[in-house]
Amino acid sequence: MNEHGRTADGVERWAPGSHILWRYRENGGDQIHICRPVTVVRDTADLLAVWMAPGTECVRPVLADGTPVHHEPLATRYTKPRAVVRDRWHGAGVLKLARPGAPWSVWLFWEQGWRFKNFYVNLEEPLARWSGGVDSEDHFLDISVQPDHSWHWRDEDEFAEARRAGLMDAGQARAVREAGRAAIEVVRAWGSPFCDGWPQWRPDPAWRRPVLPEDWDRTPARVST
Repeated sequence: MNEHGRTADGVERWAPGSHILWRYRENGGDQIHICRPVTVVRDTADLLAVWMAPGTECVRPVLADGTPVHHEPLATRYTKPRAVVRDRWHGAGVLKLARPGAPWSVWLFWEQGWRFKNFYVNLEEPLARWSGGVDSEDHFLDISVQPDHSWHWRDEDEFAEARRAGLMDAGQARAVREAGRAAIEVVRAWGSPFCDGWPQWRPDPAWRRPVLPEDWDRTPARVST
């Protein structure tokens, strides 16, 4: 059971250590194709922070024949039929930070031994909260941010191909690019969450690794932003 309580703003907040699901819908559809069980680090009116532990069982998309998506040539990557598989998250864990209503989340990556690697700005639909977690839709385009404050766009080729494949229209593409430019302004100012000391954060050693439930793709009973 997730521990939570309703606050003055009417939103049910998850207590630190609660297990929730961080999910993504298929682009342009309603089906969940990415699901990652995570542990809540902080849940306030300003920030949702969660930890995805190494070895967590997740759900990820593949092509219908089992081929990993990133192995498919870009020209057909978004047009071939797909399926989903259960798999483990390999490597070090990931800390995910999201502000309510923001069209991106910021992920922190470490090398083995807790050597901080980089921030990653994942452009996406603002998270929709439900009783068991949060849902979003990935927008293909991302930004990598280094500890020295330098940055660069990521996956611009996938973003362009998704546009050609009809997974977003011209207006949506413009909005995503504008969201990315707004995120870059935060990076240039080294604003929150980049300046908040998160690279020094460490998970509670008493936390158990979340379990992927059988009904990981269930329809939320209640959704809010």
